[in-house]
Amino acid sequence: MVFPSGGARKKELAFVASHRRPKQPSRSRVTALTAFAAAAVALSSQSAMAAPDKPSKDEVKAKVDTLYDEAEQATEKFNGAKDRQDKLEKEIAQLQDQVARGQLELNDMRNTLGSMASAQYRTGGIDQSLTLLLSDDPQSYLDKASTLQQLSAKQIEAVGRIQAKQRALAQQRQEAAGKLTDLDSTRKVLGEQKKAAQDKLAQAQAQLNSLSAQDRAQLQDEEGKSSNSAAQSAGNVKGSGRAGAALAAAKTKLGMGYHMGDTGPSSFDCSGLTQWAYAQAGVSISRVTYTQVNDGTRIGRSQLQPGDLVFFYDDLHHVGLYAGNNMTLHASNPKGGVKYESMDNMPFQFGVRVG
Repeated sequence: MVFPSGGARKKELAFVASHRRPKQPSRSRVTALTAFAAAAVALSSQSAMAAPDKPSKDEVKAKVDTLYDEAEQATEKFNGAKDRQDKLEKEIAQLQDQVARGQLELNDMRNTLGSMASAQYRTGGIDQSLTLLLSDDPQSYLDKASTLQQLSAKQIEAVGRIQAKQRALAQQRQEAAGKLTDLDSTRKVLGEQKKAAQDKLAQAQAQLNSLSAQDRAQLQDEEGKSSNSAAQSAGNVKGSGRAGAALAAAKTKLGMGYHMGDTGPSSFDCSGLTQWAYAQAGVSISRVTYTQVNDGTRIGRSQLQPGDLVFFYDDLHHVGLYAGNNMTLHASNPKGGVKYESMDNMPFQFGVRVG
């Protein structure tokens, strides 16, 4: 056997080593691999952070109906505060007018007493007690019984009237101040409830806007079919008396819009419609559901007659008119407006027969 020389042996080993060593990747290959890895990480991250599936049309409808219900709760509280504000403003105006007229009467009484004093002066000098009574602040002296002993019977009568008028004016001023404080508090509640209702309505509209145009059209179509079906089920029921007249009036508003705080004639909220309908029948009922429950005699479901008020939900925040055949005619919500609806669609509480 012949062995290669030392130099040849080194070349052979170097050749073998070069073929065993892995080939170094080129710079362009490294760049491509890096970009690919970065893209894979980005896609993985996006997948992990991807938004959940959009809610279905039915899920959005359920959420919107809940928001409308919550908005109506705030709306009835808003209506109550608004009604309270209007009444307070009228009462305050009346009190202020009474105080102004009372002050004029008091001034006339003082002038009359002054005329008595003048006459007394011309006939022999004015009594010191009258001088005190005619001063800018006679009340402290009027309270002293001894003073009255120095006056004539006619003067005593005049002084008594002045004292009574002063007490009445002080009481009226105090009452007006209390009502002004109450008015400020009511206005604050009014603003809070209005904002709460508007926020819920805005959230409901945002939910509807999240749907595709096709889904919104389908919801509208379903709403229309449901209303038509309910109207057919209600039939042409006619009530009697003032309740029947109220129902007949409400029927003329079918299809009209729902709007928070409105009492007609072109848009309503639930209690606004019932108040308007009864007004057309010549009956005055209060403004909100929470007080309309006391505008008549409470009755059970089996006793209902067309035109009776029907109340729903535990807190009585919704009202309609009984339309016969287990149907109510009511201002439902911004989506449905004034329409017929099955009584079974809402938790019925009781009815109220007005008058």
